[in-house]
Amino acid sequence: MLPTIAWQDNAVVMVDQRKLPGREVYVTCTTAKDVARAITTMVIRGAPAIGVAAAMGIALGMQRSKSTGTRQFAVEFNQTCDLLAGTRPTAVNLFWAIDRMKRTFGAGAQGGESVTELKARLVREAIGIHDEDVASCQAMGRHGATVVPDGARILTHCNAGALATAGYGTALGVIRAAAEQGKVAAVFADETRPFLQGGRLTAWELVRDGIPTTVITDSMAGPLMRQGGLDFVVVGADRIAANGDVANKIGTYTVAMMARAHGVPFYVAAPLSTIDLATADGIGIPIEQRNAREITHFGPTQLTPDGASVWNPAFDVTPHDLVAGIITERGIARAPYATSLPALFAQP
Repeated sequence: MLPTIAWQDNAVVMVDQRKLPGREVYVTCTTAKDVARAITTMVIRGAPAIGVAAAMGIALGMQRSKSTGTRQFAVEFNQTCDLLAGTRPTAVNLFWAIDRMKRTFGAGAQGGESVTELKARLVREAIGIHDEDVASCQAMGRHGATVVPDGARILTHCNAGALATAGYGTALGVIRAAAEQGKVAAVFADETRPFLQGGRLTAWELVRDGIPTTVITDSMAGPLMRQGGLDFVVVGADRIAANGDVANKIGTYTVAMMARAHGVPFYVAAPLSTIDLATADGIGIPIEQRNAREITHFGPTQLTPDGASVWNPAFDVTPHDLVAGIITERGIARAPYATSLPALFAQP
């Protein structure tokens, strides 16, 4: 598995996903601002990975604090949390991780811990979030593989692999686990305009794993389904509402609609930290708007004429009634999701 992000020598090291597949370059963040910038500029991306990065960014920021008293240290801690919270609005894992770091800090502060002890506590928690994410993805893979048919020809959209998590992946974790069982005949990766996460990142991961991979443009998925070329669709998620509505990379809704029209089962793989029971449905999920240049240019080359307007939402929302099941580390939730999703949280 590719080491997407790691805590090394009191710094946060992450692979620069903007440079893949051409070059494998690692970025070393030495401040919380470095981590926030890396999230915003998509050095690191993918909901679970963003959550891990936020936790490590908070721990890193507090390691750099010069405060000797807990009162000023607490002020700096809250400022650092606010900094990371302002990076990307849609992925709920970001806010889940920040809330978890806040609870960790609060427990230590109430216990009378010193600044030194609080710093150590935050580092342990951030590393724990990282390690738990890897284990969660592996469990997700085991559950998801049970619904993948033998000889499956699988479509996935965007990148929900090791690069989008601390390791192994959510949707690609399901594919990896199914491939280990000999169930996967082929994987088709939507290129995923405009940032090309599928063509650049998903294909790169799968080829490295020796899994047969074909890259298609986003507009080719429908004709492929119509020809009977697909048996299964699995994607990741950035936020799942209480009713099962799923926010994921733009284009996912189109894939889900085509899957329904052609009788292809459409599954979502995501950890519990992506499920937002406080948001009733997809209408309440904030959708990030990205810079127009992602569409108007490819590198330095301008693709669209001056004067043309651009609409560039990073995500869309797939209604829950198009989702065959939501694969988590605690099992597979099915409709009605308003009942099955809370039940997963109730498990010991």
